Amino acid sequence: MKREKQAFNRRAFVSYGMVTSLLFLPISGIMNHELQTDPLTAARHLWMAIHNMTAILFTIFTLVHLAYNWRPLLRYVRTLPTKRPSRESLFAIATVVMLVGIFSLHALHTR
Repeated sequence: MKREKQAFNRRAFVSYGMVTSLLFLPISGIMNHELQTDPLTAARHLWMAIHNMTAILFTIFTLVHLAYNWRPLLRYVRTLPTKRPSRESLFAIATVVMLVGIFSLHALHTR
């Protein structure tokens, strides 16, 4: 049985690229945070480069993803005022606000 060669799926490529770069951002951000008081060593420079390049790639992939999905996104945004927020959306918003608030409070406890 011969397998037909499928065309390269650009949408899937963009989605996987966006998710992969998103996964690297917190890891490299945490490493930057850990190394922030060190002098500019090779390790610190490496993690800064990883974080910067990952952020650039995430931004590019996100913009291309938005371009590919522009019509459905506009359709969704136009119907938002007529819809009631779902429990899931409210819970997601509350979770993000709460977690960002809790993790940001450590900045107020500096010496």
